[in-house]
Amino acid sequence: MAVLIPRTRTIGVRLSEEEYANVSKFCAQNGARSIADLARQAIHIFMSNANRETAAVSVESARDKHVKRLEEEIAKLSAEMAALNDDKKRGAGD
Repeated sequence: MAVLIPRTRTIGVRLSEEEYANVSKFCAQNGARSIADLARQAIHIFMSNANRETAAVSVESARDKHVKRLEEEIAKLSAEMAALNDDKKRGAGD
């Protein structure tokens, strides 16, 4: 299979003999062409998950702000209703 994207950058990771054996075994069991392909795929998965988590935090933060604004509006309306009821009670007592 031809590599579609030229890969010119490298990273290095030191592993113990046991770690290397486990990674090699995992590659063989899961059909990975090489440890490099496995590492590349793991990095992509990690980055995708991190991006999803960041996006979820942004959505949650926006939702929290919206809920807070709605709670403030409800509090204002409750205060206005209480004031109107007080005015009504005072008017009925006259």
